[in-house]
Amino acid sequence: MNIRGLGRCKHWVYLTRNYLSPHVVILLYHRIVELSSDPQWLSVSPQHFAEHLQVIRSRYPVISLRSLVERMALGNLPRRAVVVTFDDGYADNFYVAKTLLEQHDVPATVFVTAGFVGKSEEFWWDDLDRILLRPGTLPAIIQLSVDGEEYQQNLGAVSEYSIDSYKMHQHWTVLSPDSPTERQIAYRQLCQLVYPLSADRRQDVQHQLWQQIGSGSIGRDTHRVMNPEEVAQLAASGLIEVGAHTMSHLSLSAQSIAVQRLEIQQSKARLEEIVGQPVTSFAYPFGSPSDYTADTVDLVQEAGFQLACSNFGGVVTRQSDRFQLPRVLVRNWDGDEFERRLREWLA
Repeated sequence: MNIRGLGRCKHWVYLTRNYLSPHVVILLYHRIVELSSDPQWLSVSPQHFAEHLQVIRSRYPVISLRSLVERMALGNLPRRAVVVTFDDGYADNFYVAKTLLEQHDVPATVFVTAGFVGKSEEFWWDDLDRILLRPGTLPAIIQLSVDGEEYQQNLGAVSEYSIDSYKMHQHWTVLSPDSPTERQIAYRQLCQLVYPLSADRRQDVQHQLWQQIGSGSIGRDTHRVMNPEEVAQLAASGLIEVGAHTMSHLSLSAQSIAVQRLEIQQSKARLEEIVGQPVTSFAYPFGSPSDYTADTVDLVQEAGFQLACSNFGGVVTRQSDRFQLPRVLVRNWDGDEFERRLREWLA
């Protein structure tokens, strides 16, 4: 028998129960900076980030990542709370994000790629942006050899990339449905090629590119990772925790167990040397379920970490695995859009 209105009643009960149940959203940021080109769409402008923090502070309880895990263990998970995290360890986390976090009294955890601390090299996805998507002249044909396999891309007319062409496509990202020129096609293809490689093989690809274009390994100051002094000051602020993000930012599932162990353990040791205190939080590079395995999770625990963050959507509940905490990726939304999405995540 169909009772009129029963379906709506059940739906209301479900929504109310979900609304009242303890659950927390962990936000994932990368950069707080204005960039003229951001093909991975990782940056949030300082203005928008300030708006995000205002929304968080005025609407929801805010807790640290460490406090979240402690409360999970006690069975005292807060209801509809927010945690802020950053991945990679870009210098703007120290110079811009830290200031805004302190102004709004919002705690955060910054997961730092330890092997890049103090180095001038850019992450490979930024290096490909620097080489392929900026104005200038490149060889008409890019040729690479990776593990005996040959890669070739004919840039055609856009081997000479004018400032006007750059401005026309500077807001393109890998999330765009198309690739307007051979430069964007090459960027997509090389990202897929480099993504699963080991650190040595990845560096070999970059060296081949540098040789062909007559460039070096010196990156842009706007795209560097923090130096040791900046990492130490970040951790000493009292509001921000430094966590580990491996040494080389590899897709761990594509690496051997021995390589994974070194990447995880050495990043912890390196950062502890820099900050002078235990580093107990970890984040899997890239962080999708395909970027790490059950063995990886075991290695993280073996190294002495107390928690680990992933990069797949969802909220933290009492049943969540503290070594596979879900996070939601934040884009460069204004305050209104961010608030709307936050309501959806915490509904």
